[in-house]
Amino acid sequence: MFDWPNITVVPSPSDQAQKPGGGELQRSKCVLGFFPIVYYSVLLCVGVPVNILTAVALSRLAVRTKKALYVYLLALTGSDILSQLFIIFVGFLLESAVFHREVPMLLLHSISVAEFAANHASIWCTVLLTVDRYVALCHPLLHRQISYPAWARRIITVVFLLALLSGVPFFWWSDLWRVADPPTSLDSALIWTHVTIIYFLPCSIFLVLNSLIVIRLRERQRQAPCQEECGGGAARHAPRRQLGKSTAMLLAITSVFAVLWAPRTVVVVYHLYVSSVNRDWRVHLAYDLSNMLAMLNTAVNFFLYCFVSKPFRAAVRDVLLLRGAQLNHRRTLRHQHAPANTSLSSLSSGMNKRSHQDSTNPTPLPPRRAVGIVSP
Repeated sequence: MFDWPNITVVPSPSDQAQKPGGGELQRSKCVLGFFPIVYYSVLLCVGVPVNILTAVALSRLAVRTKKALYVYLLALTGSDILSQLFIIFVGFLLESAVFHREVPMLLLHSISVAEFAANHASIWCTVLLTVDRYVALCHPLLHRQISYPAWARRIITVVFLLALLSGVPFFWWSDLWRVADPPTSLDSALIWTHVTIIYFLPCSIFLVLNSLIVIRLRERQRQAPCQEECGGGAARHAPRRQLGKSTAMLLAITSVFAVLWAPRTVVVVYHLYVSSVNRDWRVHLAYDLSNMLAMLNTAVNFFLYCFVSKPFRAAVRDVLLLRGAQLNHRRTLRHQHAPANTSLSSLSSGMNKRSHQDSTNPTPLPPRRAVGIVSP
């Protein structure tokens, strides 16, 4: 990624034959200089505190509402924090900028496993969120049966374990910036496995499920006027509005992911079949910029949540103002018990009014019949 001194790549005989004079081929230089170091440092200093704030707010919402949606969002935020720590802090800053990759190879490959595992977990938590929203809109009865926090935590645990297992093969991932030889068959298999797991398969799921969600929402919009004419539309406004906001959040998250990760996927495949990152400075530049865009995805979800979700903004405000979660919880319970208290108070007031009317206007007694009096 960076152009460090005393780095010379000794080409293979076939490469020497391709270069006139048979001289040595120099490694492609990074034209960005130290800008990536500054960029990743700023991204880390902003992204980690923002994600921690997001995690605290989502944990409060999950405890307060008992909804699986916030559990999935909390898992996505946790995986983004892991990606920032392993990929940005350890991979880009410590290994490349500080130690210049002068660390034991075993440690390098082990960290590579952690980086890919965190990356896979972040992306597939987004897939879980998409599936949950699809089931909520298109199969509401099934969603009521399976959508609760305990079930969501079990699924998230399975996804994190699978992400860790999927990162193990990338122990043999080659360094695209430093390996001078053409990609081997192992490199090709790992690259295609990587782009399939992190882009092609998730984006296919996003495209299919989001399309079905949009179609379902349009059908509900067409049916809404008929329901309102029948008198049942007023009670459906709040649930429909809530489903619309959660769907808008989902579409924003998946769209941002697809846009930010597309350049890196294209550059990796281009490196495999057309030109090497190590040999062409333009591919090197494109790979650096695409990595920057991809890592930006780990820090933008907070702003998407704030833009779409009013409860999330309120939870963030409470966290920043150091308001306890118990206050909001009691407020929610008070609102939940308000209708019952209102009905009881109205009932008692009606009974009091009735007793007052009975005391002021007593009901006349029926006339008594005269017994033992005989008219002459």
